[in-house]
Amino acid sequence: MDYNMVGPSLVLGLGTVGSSIGCGIAGMASHGVMSRTEEGHGLFIGLSAAPSSQSIYAFIMMILMKNAILGGTLSPFSAIFLGLATGLAFLMSSVMQGKCCATAIQATARQPAVFGKTFAAVGIVESFALFAFVFGLMLL
Repeated sequence: MDYNMVGPSLVLGLGTVGSSIGCGIAGMASHGVMSRTEEGHGLFIGLSAAPSSQSIYAFIMMILMKNAILGGTLSPFSAIFLGLATGLAFLMSSVMQGKCCATAIQATARQPAVFGKTFAAVGIVESFALFAFVFGLMLL
């Protein structure tokens, strides 16, 4: 049995599952708020898409890990743990970002002036996915 692509598969799978959950959480909040408000729907839709970025990090990490394995600079065994660690970081970051986006949507619906301020928390949560991505790259 060939285990070469287990690590890259883990990072992609976990990252995209997290993005799906996070976008789902924020999307549900967006739908609820849009049903009660007449305007500003684009802001809510934009916020509900924020957790999708972790899928991009996971995709890039998967490609780089695959190339490193095929190039002989990363062992398949090490790739499993690297894929698991970075994939879990992407998953958790996405889920928590979805929750931050959901509360940002609710806050913006009540008080539109706070929209820009809500991006502080959304960005801070995003930074942890970026840290995992960069640290993962350093280990390749």
